[in-house]
Amino acid sequence: MLFQSERKISRQEAGRIGEREALHLLRKEGYRLVGRNIRCRLGEIDLVAFSGNVLCFIEVKTRLDLRFGWPEEAVTPLKQARLKRLALWYCQTRRLGETPARFDVVCVLLGPDGTVARTRLIKGAFE
Repeated sequence: MLFQSERKISRQEAGRIGEREALHLLRKEGYRLVGRNIRCRLGEIDLVAFSGNVLCFIEVKTRLDLRFGWPEEAVTPLKQARLKRLALWYCQTRRLGETPARFDVVCVLLGPDGTVARTRLIKGAFE
């Protein structure tokens, strides 16, 4: 299995690296960041950005190895439902009304030392 060796970085550090890589990828793709780590009682939205005129709610998933599958496999139906509720809350509190929106996922796979092995952007990952 890919990257089964002992971890050299913490999960928290992996998350920070993953988010940094996600931001880099999104900027390269032309996204305009409007929010980061937005929290409320319902949970947290990792990133909010515009891609053109479309408001994108972006979930960042980072993995240090593949023992539990690819990063994108962690965006389960339960997680999707939570993100939908968060997106609705976000749009209502900011009075965004009819703004077109979608859900994207940025998947980051790291090596045990924190180097980026794979980064993938899934646009419109779910409805």
